[in-house]
Amino acid sequence: MALDPSERPLKPAPSRRKRWLGMAAACAALAVGAWAVATGTVEIPERFDPWAPLDVAAPPDWLTGFKLERARREPARCLAALAQTGMQYELLPDRVTGPGCGFKNAVRLRSAGVRLGTAPSLSCPMALSFFMWERHALQPAARQRFGQPVVAIEHLGSYACRNVNRGDDAMPGPSRSRHATADALDVAGLTLADGRRITVLQAWPRGGAASTDDPAALLLRDAHRGACRFFNGALGPDYNAAHKDHFHLETGGYDMCR
Repeated sequence: MALDPSERPLKPAPSRRKRWLGMAAACAALAVGAWAVATGTVEIPERFDPWAPLDVAAPPDWLTGFKLERARREPARCLAALAQTGMQYELLPDRVTGPGCGFKNAVRLRSAGVRLGTAPSLSCPMALSFFMWERHALQPAARQRFGQPVVAIEHLGSYACRNVNRGDDAMPGPSRSRHATADALDVAGLTLADGRRITVLQAWPRGGAASTDDPAALLLRDAHRGACRFFNGALGPDYNAAHKDHFHLETGGYDMCR
């Protein structure tokens, strides 16, 4: 004979003591696991170890951003990562050139995976982010859209002791630009292996176009989107008129992707 639901015995609720014991066991297990990894008793692949150094050649994964940010924060770690890139550069002495202007832990980038024209002076974090973007975002996008690599990047400069640029008809902003500390680079155009030149001014889709079939516009969109992953800031023509002809790429400032 089935019992009326109201007559069925209630299951006893787990005691507070059992809950605390379960939580304590879980915490103990986590602590033991962390100790095992820290002491080397248990080894995990560097790819899955958040405390392993940044591998600049490895395909980006969910830990790449964390490792890149840690490398950018620590000068010695940044230079060690930069040495893996194969780029040719010379270390620059720290200098102060004016109020809020100057740089530390900077390099003059002589040669990269692409031609750069005038050798830009970049902070180590900026040079490292540039490599990661060019290697893991720009080149894959170029091969996808055109079946060939980018061989040259046109830039409008890096280090400059100046304030934020608001446009031709606007007064400069009250704060220093990231250019003032060699933490920014303005990219104006790309040249493909077959000699085709793609500029932000001519190829970026205008008027807020949501879609386009132009492979040059798609490449620029891919490049901008990839820059948002490897730089703290990536500003383009959709940000304001001052950026109508270039991408402003920077490290060390606020996270911006416009």
